[in-house]
Amino acid sequence: MTVRLRGHHLLCMLTFVGEGYTPAFTANYRRLAERLSAGEEIEIVSGPDDICAPLLPEGLPHCLSRSAVARDETAAEEIGRLLRIPIGEGTKIVPDEKLLRSNFKAGTIRRACEECEWSELCGHVAGNGFKDALVGAR
Repeated sequence: MTVRLRGHHLLCMLTFVGEGYTPAFTANYRRLAERLSAGEEIEIVSGPDDICAPLLPEGLPHCLSRSAVARDETAAEEIGRLLRIPIGEGTKIVPDEKLLRSNFKAGTIRRACEECEWSELCGHVAGNGFKDALVGAR
């Protein structure tokens, strides 16, 4: 199977520690974290993805906001430059989490995180060596 992720969730997955918007969101993300940790392939999508799914029944989920789309574009650009591949809708990858994490911690791929409400938590997770992150090997 394939996990469908939007661009900025390539960053979010690096620091997910089990916190989220709702219990359903968190439970879903935990299941996806297990799949990603098992090395499942990622397909980049435009707009809401498998992580967003539990939020979509809400009236106006933030997943549809212009700021989320802008974060997708920024993250895809920076990660694509790092991996030396174009990242866009339909791109399929199994990312090098070690490479992504080292660059995330260094701040070289975090421009998409600047306006995110989770940025402080993610910075803390990175600062602690990602030891509590639920995706991938630490």
